[in-house]
Amino acid sequence: MLWTITVILVLLWLVGFIGFHVLGAWIHLLLLVAVVLLILNLLSGRRAI
Repeated sequence: MLWTITVILVLLWLVGFIGFHVLGAWIHLLLLVAVVLLILNLLSGRRAI
């Protein structure tokens, strides 16, 4: 589920970055959230028992 959210946020960022320069701060905020979620997912990962 975390990967899905990350992909959606990155796609929204790309669409906004290409299409709408007016909302630049919000678009970069979406990118920041996507990167943070991706890093958290990579660090936590699935651990073997």
